[in-house]
Amino acid sequence: MRRPTFSSALLNAMTVGLLMSAATASAQELEPRTYSASPVGTNFAVLNYTYLTGNVLTDPSLPVSNVKASINVLSLGYEHTFGLADHTASIAFSMPYTRGNLSGNVIDAPTEVYRAGVGDIRVRFAFDVFGGPALRPEEFARRTPTTSVGLSLTMSAPTGQYVPSRLVNVGTNRWAFKPEIGLSQPWGNWFFEATAGTWFFTSNNNFFRGNTRSQDPLMTLQLHGGYSFRTGLWIAVDLGYAAGGGTSVNGVAADDRQSNLRYGLTFSVPLSHSWSTKLALSNGYITRAGGNYKQVSVTLQYHWFDR
Repeated sequence: MRRPTFSSALLNAMTVGLLMSAATASAQELEPRTYSASPVGTNFAVLNYTYLTGNVLTDPSLPVSNVKASINVLSLGYEHTFGLADHTASIAFSMPYTRGNLSGNVIDAPTEVYRAGVGDIRVRFAFDVFGGPALRPEEFARRTPTTSVGLSLTMSAPTGQYVPSRLVNVGTNRWAFKPEIGLSQPWGNWFFEATAGTWFFTSNNNFFRGNTRSQDPLMTLQLHGGYSFRTGLWIAVDLGYAAGGGTSVNGVAADDRQSNLRYGLTFSVPLSHSWSTKLALSNGYITRAGGNYKQVSVTLQYHWFDR
């Protein structure tokens, strides 16, 4: 078995900076109302800007310290809802562009890296297995909201910018899959949601000059509670927990298993009949690795119905 060199070991620590703050941060993002009902034939076009900043924890056995990241992510997305076996289903796509700075001390010497490029494309399929009948907009407007349970599968494809000779990359050069189950419970103007899922990762077999980097499954749990003032105008309190996700290079494990608790707040405002915007804030509360960052996200959304 090929053993990692000192440089690749440092790389494993430094890469935690940009990849955990961008890729793994997106794996821990707090997103309420992902299982809320929508009429079939609805289309959503989404423009999202996210800013992440903060300290990044690395393997304490390595001579890397004070790792900080400042990352900007601009994403374009599209979602379409449709009927499947008399239940509501949806398919969504998103493509991010990432620009970020990573700084830290390697053997007490200040080091800084800048990267910019297209990130990994993400695809999500969701299906309401209970309480989500396929309704046209006219029928949907007359319905009484009820409890719903949904299943989803999110896939991240290795389409992002990746150069094997670089210590830090925008793309991850691997596939990732997250099956998830979600429960949505309306209660008058209040709403509650709980989700549980696990990210599974393939190995990056071209990790810095031919090494192999692997990552254990990452379990995610989320709880959301909020209040709807009227259609499109709502606020939610968010709580998320992520555990696992430890990495290894050529079979040698790093001390970077995650156990992170995050909290946040999301506020949605309708701008017109078809336009809305959303502001989301989150921060690490209890973090072990990769979760000690602040995140600000602004989303602009346009929706329309099939004719």
